[in-house]
Amino acid sequence: MTRHGLHRLRPPGGPRRKAVGLVVLGTTVVVSLAVTVVPLLAADDMSIRAAADTTATAVPQDGDNSLKTTLATCPSPCDGNPRGAREAVVRFDVRTLPANAVNVRATLKAHSWKAFDATVTAHASPVDAGVARPSPVALGAALDTVGTVARGVNEWDVSPLVTGNGTFTVALAQSGLHTRIYWASSENRNPDLRPRLDLTYEVRTRPTPGPTSASPTRAVAPTSAAPTPSRTPSVSPTPAAPSPTPTMPAGSGRCGRVSDKLVPSCGAWWGMYSPTSAAAGWNHGKAVADVEAQVGRKFDVVHRYHDFSNAGSNGAFPDAYEQQQMREGRLMFFAWESRIFSSGTVLTWKDVYSGRHDATIDAVAGRIRATGVPVFMGFDHEPEDEPAKGSDADFVRAWRYVHDRFRAAGADNAVWVWTMMGWSGHYDRYAGLYPGDRYVDWVAYDPYNFHVCNGSTVWKSPATTVGGFYRWLDEHGIGAGKPRMLAEFGTNFDADDPGAKRRWFEEFPAALKAHPKIKAAIYFNSPGMTKTTKSCNMTMNHDAASLAGFTAAGRDSYLRQPTGGAR
Repeated sequence: MTRHGLHRLRPPGGPRRKAVGLVVLGTTVVVSLAVTVVPLLAADDMSIRAAADTTATAVPQDGDNSLKTTLATCPSPCDGNPRGAREAVVRFDVRTLPANAVNVRATLKAHSWKAFDATVTAHASPVDAGVARPSPVALGAALDTVGTVARGVNEWDVSPLVTGNGTFTVALAQSGLHTRIYWASSENRNPDLRPRLDLTYEVRTRPTPGPTSASPTRAVAPTSAAPTPSRTPSVSPTPAAPSPTPTMPAGSGRCGRVSDKLVPSCGAWWGMYSPTSAAAGWNHGKAVADVEAQVGRKFDVVHRYHDFSNAGSNGAFPDAYEQQQMREGRLMFFAWESRIFSSGTVLTWKDVYSGRHDATIDAVAGRIRATGVPVFMGFDHEPEDEPAKGSDADFVRAWRYVHDRFRAAGADNAVWVWTMMGWSGHYDRYAGLYPGDRYVDWVAYDPYNFHVCNGSTVWKSPATTVGGFYRWLDEHGIGAGKPRMLAEFGTNFDADDPGAKRRWFEEFPAALKAHPKIKAAIYFNSPGMTKTTKSCNMTMNHDAASLAGFTAAGRDSYLRQPTGGAR
């Protein structure tokens, strides 16, 4: 999600969907469903990039055709030319809808730089969108119409066309204004402006046979005193004492054990990224301890972002604060970024695997080895959003290179976490970004319920927020058998529903239990690249209700590992 720990916005998903639920009466839930009733899981969404696009026109050598950064629409006559009609044609290849997806809703989104008093209708189209300057043909069935063109993103409901996986081509035809309207094409330099197809759907599950009944009991969470903020540690801390980490397979049934790859045998770790600032003296220890004091518990995992400078708190890690946090029983997650924070310098992955930074890699590996305890280690999280660093193959080569130098340095206590955005618009790239099972210990992703922070109106439940990439991983076998982590997660609030954010947090443990391969969840407590406004705030403690909900989530027994300390 981040450059320098700043999360990037995904394009918004489709409209909000209602989930199917059961009414709870009293303290006993009684479900009596006929076997023919098929329940639905909560809705999910994905965003598909255009596979090809072009402008269909009879005008020869039209500048709007083929590999251009714009598409065009215009009726005939267009700008005085009786043969100047243009239609914007876009093709989408839908390949990743689950076989049991139902109630599919498809929304075509296209960007206009200006507002126009014109009508634009989306039609099914037989035109080959991969051909330069195709001639217009008879339009297919009309799917949806916008009565006026807005500046920015315009939307058409094309659900009648898109009912499952397949290849779908849509043509936009204009009327009412006889001059060209330009739309961003898939070659536009800004990926957020390119045409896309947003899909929402629900997942049909197998019917539950026979009536069942259950009398739920309330779990009593263990209590612990709120930690007090740590004093500033000494400049030259001593290494953390090694902690016993018996090898236990996840899900062994014996709670309180942790594997040598830091997998808890039951439940999940609860973690935090909490930024600091110059005004706070860059005190990374206090930044975490203050939040711990607010929520009344110690976090299992502390997440920090570091660079390749090999100097100061940014690059010479573990720093004094992290050493102190480890001594106090916390696990560290070092997200190591191939850039220099202070100067803004971006290193390429070729820079990394060419050997130019071996001294830095070896120095960091030596310090990690010296901690004497297992630590989570990541390299260039969210690489799918780093085009300046190189190709997907370059990333894999750089990852393996860093991993192997750590191994050669004896830093076998590094537990390697491969962190992706998990956005559906990049599903076609993740197999090529995966370094391989022998180089990865955990598979992580960064799901967010941005709501209006990214221009959407969709409010995603916790289950919907974490479920999309989780299912994709299951279906495609990437990192099969490995524990999963939410290396970052977060939610906005709903200005129209003041209690929504609190409920979101309160529902979060149940979402984790429904996705049991997730063995760690780390909150990203920063606005990141969002702007804090009256309708956007991604922090967990921006108001009393949000803080109360987050505190309640952290008290759930699923997130309170009985592994010692004050957790």
